[in-house]
Amino acid sequence: MSGFISIFRGNTLLTLGCILMTLIALMAVFAPYLGTIDPTALAPTVRAQGPSADHWLGTDMLGRDIWSRAVYGARVSLIVGFGVAVLSSVVGIALGLLSGFSRLLDPIIMRVMDGIMAIPTILIAIALITVAGVSLTNVMLSIALAELPRLVRLVRASVLSLREQPYVEVAVATGSSRTRIILRHLLPNATAPIIVQITYQVGVAILFEAGLSFLGVGIPPSTPSWGNMMSEGRALWLAKPHLVLFPAMFLTITILAVNMIGDGLRDTLDPRMKKRF
Repeated sequence: MSGFISIFRGNTLLTLGCILMTLIALMAVFAPYLGTIDPTALAPTVRAQGPSADHWLGTDMLGRDIWSRAVYGARVSLIVGFGVAVLSSVVGIALGLLSGFSRLLDPIIMRVMDGIMAIPTILIAIALITVAGVSLTNVMLSIALAELPRLVRLVRASVLSLREQPYVEVAVATGSSRTRIILRHLLPNATAPIIVQITYQVGVAILFEAGLSFLGVGIPPSTPSWGNMMSEGRALWLAKPHLVLFPAMFLTITILAVNMIGDGLRDTLDPRMKKRF
């Protein structure tokens, strides 16, 4: 317990980031109890109204409560962010370890990753969603595939530097199996950069989902998400800025929290990068 607390001691970025992310997660979990109503309920008689006692953040062009939609939209963003991080990390770490340790598989895996990176991320996502259909699962899969090469290349680079270390050479000389070397010596020593990269991918996935929804190729329009809210409100941006401003604020705070956690972990895991605040 003391070791866990010591991680946060003196690390302002990590502490503030975790507090913000915890609040956002609690907001998503307890959305029905935070003064919200049905985020899909239409009320044409009160459409596009500003903040009031009945509607804290106003209403959109269909009369739906913006506060309710923003709070429920946090669920979509967190599911996408952490879902993409899990998918890409499981596959990316496995491929990166194989590529870095196996001279036979290395050129094959890396040429595939280079091919994926040669295609703009937005085109990969749009193509997959167009073929597979618009859904939360397909959005997560498309973003995970687009972000996969970055993690693979990072893990590979870490393994290439670690496999030349004396303790790895000793393990090879004593007859340790490849699986034992990878799991016992390589993966634990490559954990720090992997954790930071996974944190980064959470933020990228949340932002990318909002961008896809804003373009109309992400989460179905009926599902409350911050990207959908900004896309629907852009037509009245000049006359009713709150339609875009409030969901953009939620998105900005969430991305800020993720980036603060990532920077804080980097400072903690790499003493050379540590800053004083």
